[in-house]
Amino acid sequence: MLSRPIRPLSRGLWEHAKRPSQQPPITTALRFLNTVPTCPSPTCDCAGTPAMPEGLPIDKTSPLNGVMASYAEQLLICTGKDDWPSRIEEENSGDNLAADLKELLGRGGLYSDPFHNISVLNASFPSSISRRPEVQTTSAYLLPSFQYVPFLPRVSFDAVHALVKGYLLPEKLHPMHDGLSPIHKDRLTRKDAFRPLLYGVRDVQDVLVLVCGHGGRDMRCGLMGPALQKEFEAQLPKKGYEVVRGPLIDESVTAPPLSGPVGNEPPSTARVGLISHIGGHKFAGNVIIYIPPRLNTKDNEPHPLAGHGIWYGRVEPKHVEGIIEETVVKGNVVADMFRGAIKKGGEVIRL
Repeated sequence: MLSRPIRPLSRGLWEHAKRPSQQPPITTALRFLNTVPTCPSPTCDCAGTPAMPEGLPIDKTSPLNGVMASYAEQLLICTGKDDWPSRIEEENSGDNLAADLKELLGRGGLYSDPFHNISVLNASFPSSISRRPEVQTTSAYLLPSFQYVPFLPRVSFDAVHALVKGYLLPEKLHPMHDGLSPIHKDRLTRKDAFRPLLYGVRDVQDVLVLVCGHGGRDMRCGLMGPALQKEFEAQLPKKGYEVVRGPLIDESVTAPPLSGPVGNEPPSTARVGLISHIGGHKFAGNVIIYIPPRLNTKDNEPHPLAGHGIWYGRVEPKHVEGIIEETVVKGNVVADMFRGAIKKGGEVIRL
């Protein structure tokens, strides 16, 4: 007997989810994060700040603290490109992973859930190369879960379903879903059985520096993003972090040994990428720094921000050296640039 089709969540639930009391928890950070009031002055000969387009100034006065989107997971699609259409799901006439995911997870989608927001972004990181290069695959980062999915075949929608069902849906539903039928609750929750359908998934060990460079959406980020990317890539090695640029996995060749310390500790590596729209173009440059859970400080102590994503706004090239020193090296948050932070589970933190 065929079961009755399961309808997407009602408009009422979506409207209810907009109320502040129903958003993911927001925690005051003074007990959790070490802060410095402002970014230290640069000691290096850093690049200049690009001039902004006429009529598109940077907002220097509005409050930044807490001005970030709430999300349970941020999914970065590795496109190998550094700019995209204003609506990323429209690229290649809609034949792209962002469009597939938004079809399933967006409002009205089969797995739409207003209490479990998945932020889908494009990133300039190259995808990994599978042992079958004739089969087009795409890679993706899941943050703040700090997982990397190297191979999502673009020949079947099954891989997209496996990603959503095995990694992106919540393990437990929001209490507002208590009135749903058991079969609808089952549809909206994660199933570990789907995980083996995607091979090669691994933990993220690199520091990820994400810079909004979506010029197709707003030229402030289109100009500031590449300048910041170049500055981060120049300054990170000076602080002991090797910048990695190529595919994370290349099964078509014998991979060279990882550089860095030998043993159980992962090497101190970082990847710097441009990403699509995250909101707040008027605060360009917008930067998110994800610190992997296993990262230690240079003193071999647990990193104070391990497992966090730190959002900054109004970042200029002259700030990059100080942000690396304070946030990446020491684990401090620069208060006057802080837009918010996120921990695993989607908990948003503000000062």
